[in-house]
Amino acid sequence: MIVEIVSTGTELLLGEILDSNAQFLSTRLNELGFSVLYRTTVGDNHERMASVLKTALQRADIVITTGGLGPTQGDITKEVTAKIFDLPMVLDEASLEHINQFFAKRDICMPTSNKKQAEFALGAEIIPNNFGTAPGMSIKQADKMIINLPGPPAELQGIFEEQVVPYLFKNFGYQGIIYSKTLKMFGMGESSVANSLEKIISTQDNPTIAIYARNSDVLVRLTAKAQDEQHAQNLLEQTEQQVRACLGEFIYGVNAEELQAVVAQELLTKQQTISLAESCTGGLVTAMLTEIPGCSNFLKGSIVCYSNESKIRELQVEPISLQTHGAVSEQVAKQMAIGVRKLMQTDIGVGITGIAGPDGGSDLKPVGLVYVAIATENKVVCQRYIFTGSRNVVRHRVAKTALMNVFKIIKHKEF
Repeated sequence: MIVEIVSTGTELLLGEILDSNAQFLSTRLNELGFSVLYRTTVGDNHERMASVLKTALQRADIVITTGGLGPTQGDITKEVTAKIFDLPMVLDEASLEHINQFFAKRDICMPTSNKKQAEFALGAEIIPNNFGTAPGMSIKQADKMIINLPGPPAELQGIFEEQVVPYLFKNFGYQGIIYSKTLKMFGMGESSVANSLEKIISTQDNPTIAIYARNSDVLVRLTAKAQDEQHAQNLLEQTEQQVRACLGEFIYGVNAEELQAVVAQELLTKQQTISLAESCTGGLVTAMLTEIPGCSNFLKGSIVCYSNESKIRELQVEPISLQTHGAVSEQVAKQMAIGVRKLMQTDIGVGITGIAGPDGGSDLKPVGLVYVAIATENKVVCQRYIFTGSRNVVRHRVAKTALMNVFKIIKHKEF
């Protein structure tokens, strides 16, 4: 069954509040096997709302609205819904008593304006609201249905789980499930990922593959529809193997896993310790790792060394290297990694030096130039990068790059 979610409220269009209701409904409806193919937002205007609902009915089997069920003159969703079905509004005494009792339990006299919330389209099915004063309403004609739900998130979520889920199953039967799994990547651009997966995507049916970027990551979402979760997972397995065969080097996590948590787990599993010498990142990598509970089991310390003097004094960086190659160089990054590893007596040492901007660059060393070095007992490796963006963007990309490089070294057991 195809679903469209219509969020009502001028405050949404003005950006005054986030539309968390649409996110919740999309997630839950997909979990229940209903295909949410459209989401629309419209203000509190009779003509525009009627136009949106009529369009939604043309392309969806079920239209679910949120908001506009309150007691004010601006709350018009039920009235507009009734009008497009050419139905009059009538008072429901049972709902009015329920609303009255809601106030009475709080020793409050029900305002006269709340009587409006007990009015519904003639013949509509009333959806009780045990979480607030705004009952929902459902109208079904032929093979189309509109469900009006309240706007406050706590009310919407409560009424959805308690009333709407069984109502949908009663009217439309069991839909199976739509199950998704997201592979999280770093270090490869969105277009490059798309090119690598082009052959797989061109033949996709069930499961399907979607690629999108978020916070410097590229996410590959695999989605399968099946009769239950186990069958959906079986469908996803082969596709996931194909994706990993193409992109495995860049995949660090699944679903909600964050890179720093994955690195932390690898360090703990391999019983490896780490220390960091950070210049342009200013301790950002260390801060990300300290988000993880129990980080003292693998993180032994770090040094923020912006000045050449601190690099020499704390990390034993050779003055001649700074004079000859400059602080932002492969030679200095390697010596920083070696120095912090020796100082902290850890299995892995990381050295980061670069020009985060917006000033300080030159033709030979532009803003965004960064060196990330990693030292282990057996080797020292260093990678050169040039990042673009604001100072904050560059610093965060460098931090994630350093973590990703550590992850690869631990994963491949290159100690």
